[in-house]
Amino acid sequence: MKLLLLGNIGGTEILLIVLLVLLLFGGSKIPELMRGLGKGVKYFRDSMDGKADPEEDDKKKQ
Repeated sequence: MKLLLLGNIGGTEILLIVLLVLLLFGGSKIPELMRGLGKGVKYFRDSMDGKADPEEDDKKKQ
């Protein structure tokens, strides 16, 4: 199933975008950016599921 957001982006374009991100942020910042993105997606999903306060659950796990 093709993602509608990507449109007609091929492999070459994706490779160029990845290289551009590496040049802008450097290899050491990429994991930190992805971790933040993952937390944002988790927060969004928890909110959609009706959890009262997803941040409170994160504090309990620590």
